[in-house]
Amino acid sequence: MKLHALAAASALALAATACGARPGVDPAAEAPAAGGSTVSIAANGDASTADGRPFEVDVIAVFEEPWAMAFLPDGRLLVTEKKGRLQLVDVESGATREVSGVPAVAYGGQGGLGDVLPHPRFAENGLVYLSYAEAGENDTRGAALARARLVPDEAGGGRLEGLEVIWRQVPKVNGRGHYGHRIAFDDEGRLWLSSSERQKFDPAQDMTSNMGKILRLEDDGRPAAGNPFEADGGVAAEVWSLGHRNVLGMAFDAEGRLWEVEMGPAGGDELNLVERGGNYGYPIVSEGDHYDGRSIPDHATRPEFIAPTISWTPVISPSSLVIYDGEVFPEWKGDAFVGGLSSRSLVRIEFDGTAAREAERFDMGHRIRAVRQGPEGGLWLLEDGGGEGGQGRLLKLVPPAAEG
Repeated sequence: MKLHALAAASALALAATACGARPGVDPAAEAPAAGGSTVSIAANGDASTADGRPFEVDVIAVFEEPWAMAFLPDGRLLVTEKKGRLQLVDVESGATREVSGVPAVAYGGQGGLGDVLPHPRFAENGLVYLSYAEAGENDTRGAALARARLVPDEAGGGRLEGLEVIWRQVPKVNGRGHYGHRIAFDDEGRLWLSSSERQKFDPAQDMTSNMGKILRLEDDGRPAAGNPFEADGGVAAEVWSLGHRNVLGMAFDAEGRLWEVEMGPAGGDELNLVERGGNYGYPIVSEGDHYDGRSIPDHATRPEFIAPTISWTPVISPSSLVIYDGEVFPEWKGDAFVGGLSSRSLVRIEFDGTAAREAERFDMGHRIRAVRQGPEGGLWLLEDGGGEGGQGRLLKLVPPAAEG
């Protein structure tokens, strides 16, 4: 197995909490404590000591197999649960109410209800976007993206109206892994979507498939004008970059650059700066190897493919990505945070232009499925349920209480 110096140093920072579990495999996790409490979580790294932890953690609510979250303009929070439930949370009280009208999902393995994000003009149009695993013929599945208008009710929940499916993975295939389907909007209101390779390897290099790609779409699901393969037509017109494995986090920095994190195979998790028309090489090259022990050539052997800005071996199993620009933790402004599943960690990344390095890793004690910045400028985390029926907490990171 390949070992990289930067990742090795990161593993030392994590110490005993580092885990070599295969990315995408969800080992059972212990049930978290009930909500409504505040706990302090020690951090690993030079900046943190037992007497000077960088944050405390407020437990806001508990969900069944949560996968994603997104804040609405009024401060309420949408949370998806893999089995197909969409919850609306009052983050002040922790009260949670279900939203009806969610599309049917193909639950199982890594599939189910996925990401959620409001339209940039939600205050005007009330639209929310949902990604999910959709069943097909002959036991096939594929990721899909739908949008609908959220209509709140007086009880604190609501319903989705006018739901329309605006995008699908092509083709649907057998298997229950590597959907990707993370959603982001840029400053121009265009929709970005990760479409992972469904554990089928070759689609990541096949331009007749939109799997193993990062896609740039209009907000109605059409290919965005100006895409690099627009002239090729078909699903190729959706594609912004290719050669990806399992992209589970995307975020724009202050300069408008798109960054993504993706799970490698046995080793080789990645942070990448996403370039127009870029080919990131999978499955031809990787910083990891196949699960059966077969070697995959490194990026260095094929310079025509874009190498990761950071690679991790042992893996962190990156689940999500946010680039922080809030004021609650001013010392972290401009840094990225990555949720770690097998590493049970929150990873802080510092940037220097288009270069990046892992700066710190916080042991969270549970698998972290999602990371978001709240409207108040804080950091919010969702724990992964760790398997069918597993419970995951919604956490709010806050500065440590002043002593005295």
